[in-house]
Amino acid sequence: MAIAKAERLMNLALCLLGARRPLSKRELRDSIEAYVESVRPEKGGSGSDDSFNRMFERDKDDLRELGLVIETVENLDGEVGYLARRDSNRLPPITLDAEEAAALGLAAKVWQQARLAGAASGALQKLRAAGLPEEVDPYEGHAALEPRIPVHEAAFEPLMLACRDRRPVLFDYRKASAAHPEPRHVEPWALECWRGHWYLAGFDRDRGAERVFRLSRITGKVRSRGTGFTVPVPDVVTVRETVAGWAGETADRSALIRLRSGAGYPLRAKAAKVRELGDGWDELEIPYGHGLDAWLVEFGPDVVVVEPAELRADVVDRLRAVAKG
Repeated sequence: MAIAKAERLMNLALCLLGARRPLSKRELRDSIEAYVESVRPEKGGSGSDDSFNRMFERDKDDLRELGLVIETVENLDGEVGYLARRDSNRLPPITLDAEEAAALGLAAKVWQQARLAGAASGALQKLRAAGLPEEVDPYEGHAALEPRIPVHEAAFEPLMLACRDRRPVLFDYRKASAAHPEPRHVEPWALECWRGHWYLAGFDRDRGAERVFRLSRITGKVRSRGTGFTVPVPDVVTVRETVAGWAGETADRSALIRLRSGAGYPLRAKAAKVRELGDGWDELEIPYGHGLDAWLVEFGPDVVVVEPAELRADVVDRLRAVAKG
């Protein structure tokens, strides 16, 4: 149905843009197949002009909302016609200096491993067509800068489309403390990359609250559910702030851990103090906040929690839960 409507809108826009004079509703109805079928009973139409009139008015409003300037003209006989003049619907020429072209060119290189790679490449070609000289290299002087947003998770593409189309999804999710995945029914809001990992923020219907999910812990396929959203999408979705809080970024306490030499670079980057212990181990003082236990478990045998005791107990409990699985 969405494809049929998009095709109908495109045909209407082309008719209005290609006309040399205002076209009446009757002429537009006879020129566009979708409108013809709306009044043909053998094609599933209603057999009257009412359905066409409602469809045309909606389509006209949709095109105007998309930015097409449609004029309404009344002729000497009092008949109303419609026209979209090309000069009223022509965008101004696009001009880019070298720095602007470089910035947009680098942005286009970001999406090389996901569905947006083709669109980004096409956009870069359009920049060339917009006036960027062929001899000007938008990457010159920036060869050392290779921006990338890694997308290795199979769940990324279906979740990206679900966020765009506002479609609830169902997937199996394994928490860091769980041995087996559990089904989650989620209304997806936004995807965001934080410290090399992708996260989904949305409304968890089973738990009746906002949740953030790490894509690497989604197992199996992401399945769509036809029903719409049951709660409004927030104006601002704070994925990074939520994850940062879980990872101890907003912590006001400290934890003391032992870390195997040459391992756990992310932990070392967060450490306030590092002391060599010898025998292949270092001692680190790191921020301690909600969710730090789940993060430490990911480093397995390379990490030993010294204090506080509550953090050590939480990490041990999580390791035991995984071992039982």
